[in-house]
Amino acid sequence: MTNPFTLSFGKQPLTYISRLEQTNEVVDNFSSEPANCMMYMITGVRGAGKTVLMTSIAKELTEDKKWVVVELNPELDLLEQLAAKLYNLPETHVLFAKAKIDLSFFGIGLSVEGGQQFTSIDTAIETMLSLLKKEGKKVLVLLDEVTNNKSMRILAHSFQIYIRKELDIFILMTGLYENIYQLQNEKSLTFLYRAPKIHMLPLNTGAIIDSYKSIFDIDQKSAKEMADETKGYAFAYQVLGYVKWRNPEKSLKQILPEYEQYLEEYVYQKIWSELSDTDRNVLFAFEGKEEMKIKHLRDKINMSSSLFSTYRDRLDKKGLIDTSKYGFIGLLLPRFSNFVEKQR
Repeated sequence: MTNPFTLSFGKQPLTYISRLEQTNEVVDNFSSEPANCMMYMITGVRGAGKTVLMTSIAKELTEDKKWVVVELNPELDLLEQLAAKLYNLPETHVLFAKAKIDLSFFGIGLSVEGGQQFTSIDTAIETMLSLLKKEGKKVLVLLDEVTNNKSMRILAHSFQIYIRKELDIFILMTGLYENIYQLQNEKSLTFLYRAPKIHMLPLNTGAIIDSYKSIFDIDQKSAKEMADETKGYAFAYQVLGYVKWRNPEKSLKQILPEYEQYLEEYVYQKIWSELSDTDRNVLFAFEGKEEMKIKHLRDKINMSSSLFSTYRDRLDKKGLIDTSKYGFIGLLLPRFSNFVEKQR
């Protein structure tokens, strides 16, 4: 039997914990008439399940035939991709062919005799979106792991224009906190601050327990021990399940070294490489502990309260620490304290 867990990013696993509340929020807001909002940003630490949530939302919407869903590569020209994908979709191509839309100037499709040829990609997309709106169609654009690059800034400007012209186009994007933050801080893109954000929180512990109990046919206590090891981190849920599936005869204690190695190699090393020296110093101050008093932590690194607040907020938004307990800071990711200690 195939292992129901996966170590691959960007792929919806065979087994995963759904986030019904967030999925329903986006689907309901995008589907309402008129729509409550036209864009959502999903942000969180690597491996938090951003792509899986985006995929779940897209699948939910595509069950309604009025939705046209296109996924774009954030590293390529986004407007040309959008025009090409809309033009070539089987469910929309007939409409554009009938309207004699000619995008051959951009190398899209064939030249149409007597057709309306466009030399501006923006104008072409506006015309296509207008035709789709008349047909009762809505367009959902998916962007996974966005960065603050020129193509993304151009799309954001164009999107703002499409919305002003009351065209039915929606954007659902995922990104790391720092990339979303940089994009929002572009002087001409401040409207992005108004876009709702979904910050990926830990998975429901009860749901993880139920999942492990069902898949491995184990008792409540054993399933809870496994669930506690994941701390609700979506990728950890997959990794621990993956390792347990491959080693059914081994105890939890016996598989922990392999579990920890996968977390380090697949995620933690990358996260660490993206931290500043001061970020790292704050984490070093935990000295292998999972939780510390804020005052003790600040005193260890000899940092003023105001400066410490800045780095605490940074690490919080990056999804690395938990600040919900008054006067304390805890590490959110499982066995991350062990990893930090190895980096000294």
